Amino acid sequence: MKLSRKNGLRASAIGALVVSGALVLSACGSDDNSAAPDKKDGGSASAAASDIACEGAKGQLLAAGSSAQKNAMDLWVKNFQAACSGVEINYQAIGSGGGITKFNQGQVAFAGSDSALKEEEVAESQKICKGGKGVNLPMVGGPVAIGYKLEGVDNLVLDAPTLAKIFDNKITKWNDPAITKLNPGAKLPDSTIQAFHRSDESGTTQNLGKYLSEAAPADWKHDPKSKSWPAQGGQAANGSSGVATAVKDAEGSIGYFELSYATANKISTVSINTGAAAPVAATSENASKAIAAAKVKGTGSDLALSLDYATKAEGAYPIVLVTYEIACDKGNKAETLPTLKAFLNYTVSEEGQKVLADAGYAPLPAEIAAKVRTIVPTLS
Repeated sequence: MKLSRKNGLRASAIGALVVSGALVLSACGSDDNSAAPDKKDGGSASAAASDIACEGAKGQLLAAGSSAQKNAMDLWVKNFQAACSGVEINYQAIGSGGGITKFNQGQVAFAGSDSALKEEEVAESQKICKGGKGVNLPMVGGPVAIGYKLEGVDNLVLDAPTLAKIFDNKITKWNDPAITKLNPGAKLPDSTIQAFHRSDESGTTQNLGKYLSEAAPADWKHDPKSKSWPAQGGQAANGSSGVATAVKDAEGSIGYFELSYATANKISTVSINTGAAAPVAATSENASKAIAAAKVKGTGSDLALSLDYATKAEGAYPIVLVTYEIACDKGNKAETLPTLKAFLNYTVSEEGQKVLADAGYAPLPAEIAAKVRTIVPTLS
């Protein structure tokens, strides 16, 4: 399955229903590894730019947060700035936790987060959003790939309990019986597993934790709400790009990051044995099948989603995340509000969502995107 994950680039075509958007999260993190994959058609950026409504956008707009959406954000910023003269969108991919902190300190107009705001974070946002609060606006998402480097093993299959034990330092050898049972015929070496995790606060970490908690509750006893890595052992790296680079460079390694990082770095990814008829690969199509069942749990202008991480549906890849843009529903700064609304109107528009496929992402599910499009114009 080496680079069978390229199939993720085809996700936007499958959306007959609400599913067409499943989310393929893009490469996070620092600039050393964040270049988006080459565009297929080469013309979508200029085409999108020609349809962008600037609507009074001007000056600089500061934002920060999720590194998972950095490549998508790079595309959006490029297109928006090309269309809207004199506008500068500055997005810092510092991780979801850092983005929320900056947002609640009033340092940025919006934050990107791979998990919805906690109750205490919403309460904190009310100090900045005068007369309002921070709300979660889904914008992009996709599979969290489990990448690995193991010479001679191209089609590794793992399940939730085994993954939980690997990342909790309870399975430490590649030829452990639990791994060999899932991979009959594979030449698994008697070598130490090097497990890498995020060193920064991350929604990607939190989503992996939610998956392990729901799909392997007997083996993953850590707080599923934690954005910080909760387990002992393993090696840490900063951002998804840091984890991907570490896995790419170290034989016998394993780690987690958005699919586009695996694709861009030619990293093999694990298929998950969910209990369905066949193991499920990390592709955007397969993530779509899991995300299509997401339910809105937020109220009013808040569109926080509830995902089923323990799904056993055929072909549904269970380790998924949705990245939100977090903004004030009321109480935004007057000087940046027009730019904020114009930019978010573009990112959730059909044109803004369409360019995601060129970077290894997929559009939002149609039903969710439609709801976001009704809310963004109401921000005040």
